[in-house]
Amino acid sequence: METKQTKRVWFITGASRGLGAEITSAALAAGDYVVATARDPKRIAERFGDAEGLLPVALDVTSESSAAAAVEAALARFGRIDVLVNNAGYGLIGAVEETSGEDVRRLYETNVFGLLAVTRAVLPVLRKQRSGHILNLSSVGGYRSAPGFGVYCSTKFAVEGISEALHVELAPLGIAVTIVEPGYFRTEFLEAKSVVESNAVIADYAETAGKVRTVAKSVSLQQPGDPTRLARVVVELSRADNPPLRLPLGSDTVAAIEAKNALVSKELDAWRAVAISTDFPR
Repeated sequence: METKQTKRVWFITGASRGLGAEITSAALAAGDYVVATARDPKRIAERFGDAEGLLPVALDVTSESSAAAAVEAALARFGRIDVLVNNAGYGLIGAVEETSGEDVRRLYETNVFGLLAVTRAVLPVLRKQRSGHILNLSSVGGYRSAPGFGVYCSTKFAVEGISEALHVELAPLGIAVTIVEPGYFRTEFLEAKSVVESNAVIADYAETAGKVRTVAKSVSLQQPGDPTRLARVVVELSRADNPPLRLPLGSDTVAAIEAKNALVSKELDAWRAVAISTDFPR
């Protein structure tokens, strides 16, 4: 029988850099096996060498067939999957009006449809096992949107909605789901490899989304969050007996959640009478 101390098999998307690479490193350090996926698995081999327990696998999350093949490769090597980390994704900066339909569709293909494709490919394995843990990487922007990041945040809002449903659907099958909500961590996320800017720039948004473009550049690689500590927490989370539905990481995320909850509560109190006035009279 599997125990919490038994080596587990991780399946991590976007594992060649950023938080995906950090989580891969932490899981290997904990003695677990890792199926580390990326569009180009050579980058994983370059970063981790021939680390024991590591299986680099090619995966384009926007391709259903690629997801299926990656899962088959994982099973052929390890025979099971215990922890799925849906980490692959990228950012987009620009006011909502400045963002083209093509940019929106491309972002959703990776951040939302890609997560769904990989999850659907892995779920039959977890259901057969009647065990497993899905960790969906959201963001502080998945709980609270912000100017300049509206479309990106909308993809993370989608991830949170999907995850809430999965949490209820999979609990009776012995499968846990946790939404991981990092704040600003010191990775390459705000660099050109991980975030794109809308081509259009509208002067009317200079004081809102426009400022975000400038701030993002100044904050990049200076973020307060330590990605190594985050990765260690994620490994600990995967061993928890009763993992939470949401785990905010970073003091900035905690502050943002508290501020939004306070605002929602204040507005609900102010508009409660109007809100409940639309029911049929009893």
